[in-house]
Amino acid sequence: MYFPFLDEAPEFRRDVLDGLRQPLESGEVVIARADRHVRLPARFQLVLAANPCPCGSAGGQCVCPPFRRNGYLGRLSGPLLDRVDLKLAVSAVTRGDLALPPGEPTAVVSARVALARQRQQERWHELPYRLNSQVPGALLREAPWRPAARERRPLELAMDRGALTLRGLDRALRVAWTLADLRGASRPGLDDVTLALDLRTPTGVRVA
Repeated sequence: MYFPFLDEAPEFRRDVLDGLRQPLESGEVVIARADRHVRLPARFQLVLAANPCPCGSAGGQCVCPPFRRNGYLGRLSGPLLDRVDLKLAVSAVTRGDLALPPGEPTAVVSARVALARQRQQERWHELPYRLNSQVPGALLREAPWRPAARERRPLELAMDRGALTLRGLDRALRVAWTLADLRGASRPGLDDVTLALDLRTPTGVRVA
């Protein structure tokens, strides 16, 4: 699998960015011509990065007029962001951050991810899937994989408010299962579902 990283993603044309929507959904690129259709494999994990505005400054230091900020972030369309499972708002580094101890070593994180992937392969070995990301959302919404009513409640409330689409719900369920795998649980709990939902719409991320 490829991991393309689009730094300064809003600097790309909106039509170019929206062209990624179908491959993100289906894992393939379809080229249509008058006499034929060609399907090419295109399964990848997309990483996007963006400043809060064109000048790259945050807070009171920004010199961009509102229309420029709106046009800049508006290139990241709602349908595209709906296909992005994790959205993180990252604050600027401060002097205090420099004094913090280092995070977990890469080897420790890698081992935890490998165990999570192993749990997923064991879970889906009787079905034609290997990872949570490959499982259709419709399957995760049915027994025996559907979370209990208490765990589903945050997702249902978000859908009722219009803050979550059906596609977003399915993707949040996949993330919740992965969070459970990372902590060694057999099923997602309320905390996993809530965190998966929070990671779709964190404070500071604007959906056009």
